[in-house]
Formats: sequence, structure tokens, C-alpha cells
Amino acid sequence: MQHFKFCSIIAAAILLGPVSSAGAAELVKARLAQNLAPISALTIVAKAQGLFEKEGLDVSVSNFTSGKQALDTVIGGGADIATTAEAPVTAAAMAGQPIAFVAGMEYSDIKTLTAKKAAIKSFADLKGKKIAYTAGTGSEVYTTELLKKAGLTSKDVTLVNLKPQEMLPALAAGSIDAYDTWEPHIANGRKALGDDVALLDTKGVYSETFNIVVMQDYLKANPQIVSKFLAALIAAEAWVKAHPEEAIEVVSNAVGMKPEDLKPIWSDYVYQVGIGAKQIDALKAHAQWRLDTKNHPPGVTGVPDFAVVLFPDPLRALDAARVTYKLN
Repeated sequence: MQHFKFCSIIAAAILLGPVSSAGAAELVKARLAQNLAPISALTIVAKAQGLFEKEGLDVSVSNFTSGKQALDTVIGGGADIATTAEAPVTAAAMAGQPIAFVAGMEYSDIKTLTAKKAAIKSFADLKGKKIAYTAGTGSEVYTTELLKKAGLTSKDVTLVNLKPQEMLPALAAGSIDAYDTWEPHIANGRKALGDDVALLDTKGVYSETFNIVVMQDYLKANPQIVSKFLAALIAAEAWVKAHPEEAIEVVSNAVGMKPEDLKPIWSDYVYQVGIGAKQIDALKAHAQWRLDTKNHPPGVTGVPDFAVVLFPDPLRALDAARVTYKLN
């Protein structure tokens, strides 16, 4: 009931609009902790195209190499808004952190790149192979799901914990037979190793999501900022879809990629502001993985009640059709 009242207060504040007498040209400051990668394209575009300013926001950006670092910065008070995947969100929820998940903004499949000499042409061919993954991320959850679909367990393969940037050199050296990770590391491997590698068809096994998270106290105190931030992302989504070539240029320049390297994988990223089945399924899958691997805080015995960290009202007030999730 308390959570419902909290949401109702936030929704009312959003709909009533600002009560300040400040001039229309005055921008409200907000601090964004951003994982600098193509998965953050909507925040990158919103900043580059002045869409935050059009909503009355002055958004300062701190860039990080992971969503976990971004969310940790927000939890620690160093920023107001984080872009982050489901893994840090689930970990925070299980730890009882008062976070507020206000929107998803992207999802994309994690993939498997194999050495051709390993002759991995089907899921079953993974048996006996050395497979690299990144512990504690969607890569590990994906690897677990992939083995399940193959009818295998971790005992049937050799799992090697590597950072994404370490996977390509390991595959090239022959110390692993395959690696499980997200783009652009798959595309980088295909470009570097050419005919020596092959992509295993694992589409639909696991989609990693990228999301917008704030602290509950911040949302309660600043519902209009969160609303305006999400409105800018919705505008960025429309701009990206209307100007794909220019969007590739903007994002590639921001993340340090060549446009010709980003273009072939651009369609793999689904940029959509919303809270739906993709986000909920990813949260639940990651939570179940933490339970199965006992990688969770003491005292946690089940999948957390994500209703206590999901705050859809700001997005619903902007466009109700973008909120479609069901928890049961």
C-alpha cells in the first residue's frame, strides 16, 4: 500500500507540472552515470542532439565501462541517474537497496563466437569444449541458459572466466574454443579472425537489457526531472529510428568506434523506451541464476519481489502504451 501511495504521489506531481516561478529558459541540473557503449545510444543521442535541453534539463555525464559502475555511483550519491543492465539491478534489489527502475531503453542478444577448428555447429557440440564467459554478468546467465538448452551442465564443458576484451586474444591463441559475450566484442572477433571463426546460432537464448535507474528518494524528490529525462529518451528513440545513418555516426564517435564497424551490428540493438516482458524476464532470469549459484546476499531465499523496485508511473504518465509488464 505504501508503494502504491508513493507511485500515486509521483504521478500526480508529474501531471501537475512545475510549481517554480523560475524562467522558462532556466535548465534544471541532473547527473547521469553512463556506460559508454552502443547500448547507451539513447542517452548518447539525447545529449548530442540537445534533447535534454529541449526538456529543460542540463544533464552532466560521467562515463563508465560498465553498468555496474554506473549504478554503484548512483547508489553512492555520485550521480542521480544510471544506465545499467539487469545484473546490477538484480544484485541491488537482492541487497535491499532502495533503487527505482523507471524504464528500459535497449535490449540485445548475447552471442557465441566459436573457433571453426572446434567444429561447434550445434548446441550439443559444446560438450567437452572450453568456453569463455564473464562472471557476474549477463554473459554468465546466458552461458547457463545455453548449456541448459544443449542438455549440458557446467561439468560437461570447461568454463573460463574472462573479461570481454580478453576473449578475442584467447580465441586467437587457441586457449578457448568459444566465447559468450555481447556486441561489439563478437563483431570485433569476426573482423579480426575472419574465416577462422563462426557464429553459433543462439538467437533468442538470452537478451540482455539496458535500463534507467535512480534512487527512490531521488524519484520522490524530483519526479519532474525523471519525467523530463524519459521524455528526452523517447524523443531520442524517434530520432534514432528516423535517422539511422546519422545515429550510427553520433554513437560511434561517442564510444570510439569506426562507423563502418558499428553499422553491421546496429540492427542487433533494439532501442525502445518501455517496461515490458523483456525487462521482467531478464530480471527474473538473473535473480534465479544468483539463487542457483548462491551468488546472493545472506538470507535471500527466493527471487525478489521486483514490484518494490519497479516505478512505472513516470513513463506511464508520458505514454501508457510503453508500460506492458506483468509480474505474475
